[in-house]
Amino acid sequence: MSNSSLRAVTAPRQFGAVNWLGLWTLYKKEVRRFMKVVFQTVMAPVATTLLFMTVFVVAIGSSRPAINGVDFPVFLAPGLILMGVLNNAFANSSSSLLVSKVQGNTVDFLMPPLSALELFIAFVGGAITRGLVVGLATALTMLPFVNIVPVHFWAVFYFGIGAAMMLAMVGVIGGIWAEKFDHLAVVNNFFIMPATFLSGTFYSVTMLPDAVRSISYFNPFFYMIDGFRYGFTGQADGSLVIGVAVVAVINLALAVSCYAVLRAGWRLKS
Repeated sequence: MSNSSLRAVTAPRQFGAVNWLGLWTLYKKEVRRFMKVVFQTVMAPVATTLLFMTVFVVAIGSSRPAINGVDFPVFLAPGLILMGVLNNAFANSSSSLLVSKVQGNTVDFLMPPLSALELFIAFVGGAITRGLVVGLATALTMLPFVNIVPVHFWAVFYFGIGAAMMLAMVGVIGGIWAEKFDHLAVVNNFFIMPATFLSGTFYSVTMLPDAVRSISYFNPFFYMIDGFRYGFTGQADGSLVIGVAVVAVINLALAVSCYAVLRAGWRLKS
């Protein structure tokens, strides 16, 4: 091999401001990771959501009056769809990082020339993709039985993507913080699940006593589900302006936190 050929082979690869190839490769890895076991990561959550829908509609749907002029199944469906988005966005990013730590594979994404921002985009993007895939699959499965057609597309997109992004970033921080799967179970079972169930997914907060309703307004999950439901029904229990602001502020704070944690390499490089 000539000296010129040797220099061409051994010369370091030059990247611009963004390593697009590395970013795209890591994102594809995150997507393929859950698509490889699609029955576990997509179809199982869809089946669980449909069971929730069936139990609530069959058990109390016929005797439940309309809520704010909206039939109960139509009121319930958007909340269940977003609940699937939230849970699966969190599960994807948190489990990916924790599994890498447990198996000692963090070197696979720490050694390549990827910046903290590129790592952040790839992990969060993969988790958002899984959340949205589950949400879309759930909506399409419900469509023959429930008339869920978007009325305000901006609300469906903003609150759907904003919710997926929020829980994806919580999953990044949780996956980096956790040392075993029990730690992630604590976050999910004692924080995410209660916040989801107490957010108005299955009921309207206007039915609650004033004191309890006031507490609901401090739950960010309420604003995400209320705004997402507004996109389908045109009815909201809370202020959409406050909801838009809450989602934007929390996502901004989480984005800064995720970037700082990834840049410092906390619990990843040590």
